[in-house]
Amino acid sequence: QVLLVESGGGLVQPGGSLRLSCAGSGFRFSVTDMNWYRQPPGKQRELVATLASYGETTIALNSVKGRFTISRDNTKNTVYLQMNNLQPDDTAVYSCNVYVRPTRYWGQGTQVTVSS
Repeated sequence: QVLLVESGGGLVQPGGSLRLSCAGSGFRFSVTDMNWYRQPPGKQRELVATLASYGETTIALNSVKGRFTISRDNTKNTVYLQMNNLQPDDTAVYSCNVYVRPTRYWGQGTQVTVSS
């Protein structure tokens, strides 16, 4: 059974940092592409970043380029999203996502709120 568990969200002031974690189980983590999505309040979910199993990273959102970094630790079956210089527009529920044939799986999400 595929399971994704996110953690690390919370309330942070503008300019602050958070590191989100997503622990995966029930699939071959080291050979699976990992994705972070977010859903701001009242908006559609959007892809934030992807980390391929072979190491290539893609930051999909122009608004977070230079501020967010995706990484993984295959020894811990965990993918991370380091978020620096957070802004109010980064407020969202952040979720990790994997495609394990033939199904796409989601974690429960973690709330990030950027506010003074």
